[in-house]
Amino acid sequence: MAQETIFTKIINREIPADIVYEDEKALAFKDINPQAPFHVLVIPKQPIATINDVNEENAHLVGHLHLVASKLAKEHGFAEDGYRVVMNCNNDGGQTVYHIHLHVLAGLEMGWPPYQSRKKVVS
Repeated sequence: MAQETIFTKIINREIPADIVYEDEKALAFKDINPQAPFHVLVIPKQPIATINDVNEENAHLVGHLHLVASKLAKEHGFAEDGYRVVMNCNNDGGQTVYHIHLHVLAGLEMGWPPYQSRKKVVS
């Protein structure tokens, strides 16, 4: 059995969250420490600890999370300007909650690599 996380408690409505989307497979809510004007987390309702735990039986959920991200981008009006979708894996990858989730960030122009103030110029 998967270990309960803060996301499990949000799914079960044991703790509050600012939910912006929900269906039978996924839930999306505002990040409590936003890194962009629009920053939501999209999580599967079925707990999967890390990307390393994605398998043939649950891989469809990862695709569904991306469909939800796209839907939110369109609904909130930033699909055309662009947005970033990030999924961290394990400690060195920056994962802090061991229940896979997409970070959907938008509302400002983002640089690359992350944490730089300007975009990489490609010749």
